[in-house]
Amino acid sequence: MQKRTQPTRADLVQLIPRLRRYACVLVGQTSDADDLAQATLEKLLVKGLPEGSDVTKWAFRVCRNLWIDEMRAKSVRTRLAPEIIRGQDLNEDGERVVMAKLDLQDVSNVIDTLPEEQRSALALVTLEGYTYAEAAKMLDVSTGTIMSRIHRARQKVSEAMEQLSTLSPRKQGGTI
Repeated sequence: MQKRTQPTRADLVQLIPRLRRYACVLVGQTSDADDLAQATLEKLLVKGLPEGSDVTKWAFRVCRNLWIDEMRAKSVRTRLAPEIIRGQDLNEDGERVVMAKLDLQDVSNVIDTLPEEQRSALALVTLEGYTYAEAAKMLDVSTGTIMSRIHRARQKVSEAMEQLSTLSPRKQGGTI
């Protein structure tokens, strides 16, 4: 049996914002993401982590596995919370803010339609800043698979946004 170590309190506290953001990308709602992040932290505290493991990478893997287990049990998908994806609220007034929120909602809706594998890979690399190799290790797939998933995800998002921009009156200078 593999030896396990306990993560430090400082490591876990520092991990919470990133873990919540990742959980939100997987789950789609802030309250459910908080529950998933809490379950992940509890599991790390109870079970520990394999000796020599990076606490962040292991936490993301545990989080994803817990979410997959939950998805299998519930078979439900929800929409993304834009506030968590962008990481902060916009503190500006006016039409630009409204347009940015509408654009963000469009992107969130498109991302929500991506397969889980593409969404997860995209979140790790683009939101969390992991390299392709690090994301591949976390998701237990090859680097080429991560690259392919991200390429397909970006392509789908780009195509969908282009299609929305040609259909939407607000993108053509019209009123909402």
